Amino acid sequence: MTATSESLVGARRRTSLPVTISAWAVPIMVLGQFALLAIIPVTIALVGALRGTPDRAVRRAASLVAVTFAIPLVVWLTRPDGAESLSKDIHPGFVGLIVAASAALILTIHRARRH
Repeated sequence: MTATSESLVGARRRTSLPVTISAWAVPIMVLGQFALLAIIPVTIALVGALRGTPDRAVRRAASLVAVTFAIPLVVWLTRPDGAESLSKDIHPGFVGLIVAASAALILTIHRARRH
């Protein structure tokens, strides 16, 4: 392989910067009581991973983050007696799951960059 083709292979393997930043933003926003706004980095991480990342593990981890976030969001939206904000309504167990899924995504991105 030439130097140019090696750099192209490395460039195709990389996870985009918006996906990486979003992976970090999700747990920070959820823990900081901005859970409803966390839908933005969740969406960026999911779409960016599914469209631009060839690594299946990164795509799966991003999907896991989206699912763990979507469950309490749907519960909050469909409950007639829900709290005024998602942050006040979300169960602490789901906060833990979202943070753990985000940590798994961050670690998977890091592993994908090293290989």
